[in-house]
Order: sequence, then structure tokens, then C-alpha cells
Amino acid sequence: MLRFIFSFFGGIFSWLTIGVFMTALTVGAVFWMYGRDLPNHEQMAQYTPPTISRIYSGEGRIVDEFAEERRLFVPAEEIPDLVKNAFISAEDKNFYQHKGYDPRGMVAAALDAARGGRLRGASTITQQVMKNFLLSSDRSAERKIKELILASRLEQTLSKDKILELYMNEIFLGQNSFGVAAAAQTYLNKTLGQLTADEAAFLAALPQAPTTYHPVRAKQRVTERRNFVLREMLENGYIDDATYETAIERPLKTVQNGDYEPFRAQLPPRDYFTDEIRRQLSRNFGQQEFFGGGLAIRATMDAELQVEAAKALRKQLESYDRNLGVWRGTGMMLAVEQLADEATWREVLAGVNVSRDVDGWHAAVVLEVGDTTVRIGIEGVDEDQDGHWIPAEDVTWARKRLPDGRLAPKAQRAGDLVGVGDVVLVRQIMTDGEFSRWSLRQIPEVQGAMMAMDVETGRVLAMQGGFSYEHSVFNRATQATRQPGSSFKPFVYAAALDSGFTPATIIIDAPIEVDTPQGVWRPTNSSNKFYGPAPLRTGIEQSRNLMTVRLAQEIGMDVVASYAERFGVYTNMGRFLANSLGSEETTLFKMVAAYAMFANGGERVEPTLVDRVQDRWGATVYRHDERSCLDCQLASLAPGAIPKITSDRDQIMDAVTAYQLTSMLQGVVQRGTAAGRISLPVPVAGKTGTTNDAKDVWFIGFTSNIVAGCYIGYDNPRSLGRSAFGSTLCGPVFNDFMTKATEKYGGGPFEVPPGGHFIKIDRFTGARLPDDAAGEYVVAEYFRDGEDPVFGLAYDGGFAMGSNLPLFAPGDVGNEGNTIETVTGDVVVVPKKADFGTLSSGGLY
Repeated sequence: MLRFIFSFFGGIFSWLTIGVFMTALTVGAVFWMYGRDLPNHEQMAQYTPPTISRIYSGEGRIVDEFAEERRLFVPAEEIPDLVKNAFISAEDKNFYQHKGYDPRGMVAAALDAARGGRLRGASTITQQVMKNFLLSSDRSAERKIKELILASRLEQTLSKDKILELYMNEIFLGQNSFGVAAAAQTYLNKTLGQLTADEAAFLAALPQAPTTYHPVRAKQRVTERRNFVLREMLENGYIDDATYETAIERPLKTVQNGDYEPFRAQLPPRDYFTDEIRRQLSRNFGQQEFFGGGLAIRATMDAELQVEAAKALRKQLESYDRNLGVWRGTGMMLAVEQLADEATWREVLAGVNVSRDVDGWHAAVVLEVGDTTVRIGIEGVDEDQDGHWIPAEDVTWARKRLPDGRLAPKAQRAGDLVGVGDVVLVRQIMTDGEFSRWSLRQIPEVQGAMMAMDVETGRVLAMQGGFSYEHSVFNRATQATRQPGSSFKPFVYAAALDSGFTPATIIIDAPIEVDTPQGVWRPTNSSNKFYGPAPLRTGIEQSRNLMTVRLAQEIGMDVVASYAERFGVYTNMGRFLANSLGSEETTLFKMVAAYAMFANGGERVEPTLVDRVQDRWGATVYRHDERSCLDCQLASLAPGAIPKITSDRDQIMDAVTAYQLTSMLQGVVQRGTAAGRISLPVPVAGKTGTTNDAKDVWFIGFTSNIVAGCYIGYDNPRSLGRSAFGSTLCGPVFNDFMTKATEKYGGGPFEVPPGGHFIKIDRFTGARLPDDAAGEYVVAEYFRDGEDPVFGLAYDGGFAMGSNLPLFAPGDVGNEGNTIETVTGDVVVVPKKADFGTLSSGGLY
């Protein structure tokens, strides 16, 4: 019997041994089969997740951020233990004990399921890392086996803290937030170091169902899950009883529930400046690197001047629009039933897509129409006992556009423009510093741009690409190509000055005909008048088209085009005479950058919106200013000494030419087409521009250190009206902005370069005057050394030069056998270019 028992149990043991062996062999085979072609887990050591790129102002403040996945990477050593322990308690309480997978957790999960409890995955944090990084999210045995294999391998490769770092920076926590740092900012507007125990537990509750656990829609469920995490933290010894009791009693407070201000609300509204940085850096670094590279971008923007640029441009665009007297409104309405109670209309109004980035403007809805007034409900403004009203006096400027396109009579009461349910924009009108009334506003149809930059470095200080970025993201400073009109003329005159002309050279302002493939072109001045001979200076000060065309014809459009291309206005300018008057399209960005080179003495500068870009590790990957500062390496400098900065920038225009041109552009402001429009406490030079039919108007000007430009026109070009000129529309924008800019940055006389000398000239005739001459007609022109005033260069089928011209008479013959045809004032006209020599009286002719 005993033998039988031993034999029986011996057989069972043998079969069990064989069974265990076969099971182990099968399991081993399965793991070997699935472990052959797994992804390389060692790449986790070089983890560089997509991270938010941030833009900082020149003062170091965050002004914008860009990301496809909102993630702020935080190294493990910078994550507080409280936050780590909350996630470990919620997701993997045995994290520091297991080797990648947790048999005890798996058994406990199986027992819970067998008892009819909730089916849970029992995945460790290490397994979740593998699933998130290297595997799919499908629920299958194959994926689970691969997950176990990779988790065990990863535990042999990386430390526990490194694995936890991967997990806490990669995990999705809802609201487009990836990682705990971004989630803390999104939900609580706090850093990880500022979190309390209940807040850390709330974030740790989210991985289980980040989409479902919404703090508003599922507040009760989220609170229950948070409290579960707090209990686990207590049981695991991570918090004490007092902390637990305090934390569990706290209500769930989040940004989404209105308890905290959103982080984004602390940043200025996105504008044209930062969006242009996005556009340029996405092109230079690639979109993936820009949106996910964790770049720290130091912008050149001066935050104060950016506000002033927007304010100056908006003021003029709105003034022009209101002078037209047409009411368009927003074109949006709320249904009458949505106005039944304040809570409803406020909620619906908050979702209406209207511009909210114009300083001082509010979205509002018309609640009631009275006899002469209308009552409005205003977003962000509390209701009061009497309500908020638009009075009749506010609307008498406007006529409503009727459905058939006709204009109604001028409004006499507020109800003539708006009705119940209309969504409108309003702002406060203040009188003597006190509230006067609410006023209706509208986004102008006319658009424009304003831009300013440092003339020495090319740093763009301000850029406003339209009235409202939220209304239209199209950047008219960089993307709108428009005819620059007369603002292009300085490049023609620069080419002439480098070709032997002087500011005193005489040019005839008279009719001219140019044969073109399309027929005969007969350019005219804007006044449709002809002014006869005048010095070169007058041609640019008074913006004479005919003088400019003659000048371009003489020096050749190849020369003019080469100058425009050298300055970056065009890449391949058409060689047509009409282009000398600015008929070929370009951008404000290019024009302002080109004018900077007039102001800095002719040195090339590259415009930039970015000073420096650093990667996620702090290494500088781009720096704009390549100039050298040797003295900056010294510990100290002698009293009164300043660091010396050396530059190897190209000299693209002779410094004397740059100064001569700057002097003539000062004349534009002092007595030319911009006279009376620009009034600054420092010397200023500039040029107006108005295209045919006033479809586009410009003004670009500069002081010794800042260049700024303005463009105004319709997006679909049409006339701005007979009274629209660069001086009348853009001049005030420039003046308002530069008044603030010079208050901050100052300015001084334009630097006179070596290699020249001043001679007093009659600005009407170009004649040389005695050194003691004074009066309105006197101007001190700068001539190159060895160069004296030579007058003439008048073209009307011939050429003339001279002074003391009454000595000549028709029929006189010059040294080259040319017969003088006419004598007009101080100018003689001959058949072709001639050198008459020098008279015994000493006159040059």
C-alpha cells in the first residue's frame, strides 16, 4: 500500500514537474518570440519631448508661447517630492520596489475583478512609459507582453527617478496639457513648487481619465478621485493626518471653475509682432522645432513702443473711417430668447467672435431700444441700477448701409443704427478725466501698418500689421505688397548723387513723353503743373515726378534698379521708367529697413525681430548682432570711456551720399510735402508717398537712431479720396509714435561724415551764395571735397550747365560746337551734353 502511495504521488509530482517545465518553456518561448523585434528602449535615455517655445520681450517678460502639445519639461530633481508621491500613490504605490512590473498589483487586480470589482489594468509607471513612448494603446495580450518585456529592460537601463521623469513629463492630463508642469499651469496657474497636497492629488487623479475628469463638467467625480489619492498618500506615509484632514475638506478650485486667472490672461494678446516671429522662425528652424523645440526666443520688441505703434495707427484708421460716416457694425446678433436673463446673454456673448484686442473696447449686446437711446449689456462690466446707455449724440456721425446698398439718412437716434440683439463694440468716452458716456465703435474697412526699428542694429522695436490682430491676422507690414509711390524716390536720388550729381544740380520740371510698348507715357506732377528748372533738392522736397523721371532717364534704370536691389527693396526690379516713381510693389518692412541705411551712413543692416534664440538646454543657436565688443571683456573701463564696438558690415552707399540724401529728406519735413505734419524735438528726415488715385499712402522717416514707417490703404485697393496723401494720413501716425519714441530714446543731429565741406546755396536757383548769406532761400549743402556746385543737367532734348547765364544768348557756340538754343532764367538748353569751358568772368557753365 505504501509503495502504491509513493508511486501515485511520485507520478503526480513527475507530471507536475513536466507541467511546470512545459509552462515555463511555453512562457519563455512566448517572451522570446515577442521580445525579438521590440523597439529600442535605450533611446529613452535621450528623451527630448515636444516642449513649449516661448517669446520674451527685450525686458525679459513672457509675451507669447507656441506649442502643439502644451508641455513644460521639468527634470526629476526639480519635481517636488509631494508631487512625485501623489502620482506614485495614484498610479503605482510599489514603484520603488518592483522591477518594471508588479506581480502583487497584478494579483490584486485579478482578485478584484474575480470579486466583481472594477477591471483595472495594473500597469506600473514603467509599463505606462513603455506604452506611451514605444507601443500602441490597443488592449491586447500581445501588447501587454511586449509592455512587460520592455518595462523590465528599461528598469535595467535607467534609474527610477529618470523613469519617473519620463512619465511625469510625457503623460497627457487633459486641456492639451502634457506633463505635470504644464497641467499645474493650465488648471491652477501655479508652478509645481507652489502646489498644496490637495492640488497635487487633483493632478494625480487626472491620468486615469484626463478627458472625462473635467473640473467643471465632472467636478464631483474629480473631487472623489482626488480624495482617493489623498487617502493613498496618507496610507503610504507621504502626508500626515493633519495634512490629510485639511486637504480633503478643501473644495476643488481650478482656473476652469473661475477660481484662478488663466496663465494666458497674464500675457498680452497675441499680436502681429509675435506672429511674425512664428512665421519667420518656423521657416528658418522648421515648424516641428519651433512648436516643440522648447526654444527661448528673445524678441527685439520694445513693449511700450509696441503699444504706442498700435495706438497711433488705430487712432488714424478709426478717424478716417468715422469721417466716411458709414455704420457697418459687427454683423452679429443674439437671439431674443438669449437676452432673457443676464447670465444667459453674458455666456452667449462671451462666445461671439469679435475683436477683443483693441485697448479700451468691449463687446456688448443691445438689450433695449428707447426713444433716442439704446441700453446695452457690456462684457466684463457689471450692470448697474440705471443700466448702460448709448445716447443719440453718439450716433449722429453715421448713416446705416441698407440691405439694397443705399445709405440711410444720418442717424438722429441710437436706434437708427442698432436693434435689440445686435452685438456691438463700445468704449468709454471720458471728459476731464471722468466718465461721460458709452460710444459705439467699429473695425475700420481701411487698413494699414506701422513699424519702427533701430537704424544701427536693425532691431525691430515695434510692428503693427493692421487695426486688430484678432480681426485679421494678415500682417500688412510684411505680407502686403503695395506700390510705395513717391517714398521710393530717395533711391533714384541716391543713385544720382553717387553718379556725379549734387543737391544743387539743376533739373528741368517740364512735360516729357516716354515711348513704351503700351504707347506713349506722359507722366505728370500730382498738381498737374510744371515748374521749370529747379535744384535736385527741390525735386525730392516737393516730390516732383517729372524731375525724378528725367533723372532716372539720365542715369539709367539699370543703375536705379541696382540701388533698389542693393538696399533690399526688390530682388529683381523691373527696368521701366515708371518704376522710378514707385509703381513696383514692395512691403513696408523692406522700405523701413532700406531707409535705416540712409540714417546710419550707408551701412548694411539686416532687419530682425529676434535678438537671440536658445534651445531647450540654454545653448544659443542664433544671435543677430555679430558685431564685436573687445572692451566688453575687460573688468573695468577708464572713467568716461565707453566700450568700442567694431563692425565689418558692408558699406552699400557712400557716407557722403547718405548724408546729402538725409539733408534733402530733412527738407521734406521742414518745407516739403510733409511740412507742418511732423513736429519732433530732434532732427528728423523722411519722405511721403501717394500712389495713383491715392490707393496707397506712405510716410517713412527717421531720426539719428530710429526709423519708422506707416502705410495706409484698403486690402482690396481702391481710392482713399482726393484729400488723402501720405502727409495727411500717415504723417500724424509717424508723429504720434515718434513723439513717444524720442521721449524714451532721444535723438540728435545727423552725423556729418568726413570727406566733404558745406557751401551755402540758393535753394530756388542752385546758385552759390556767400558764406554769410542768410534767409529762407539759403541752404547749406554738403559737397564732396574737390567738388564745387555745377548747375544745370536740364533735359529737354538737350543739356545745360552754368551760372551767370545772362552772359549767354541763343546762338552762342560752346567748345564742342554746340549752339545754345534757348536761355531760360539761369538755365541754357543745348542739343546734347556739352562742356562750355570757363568764361573770363569766372562763371561755371
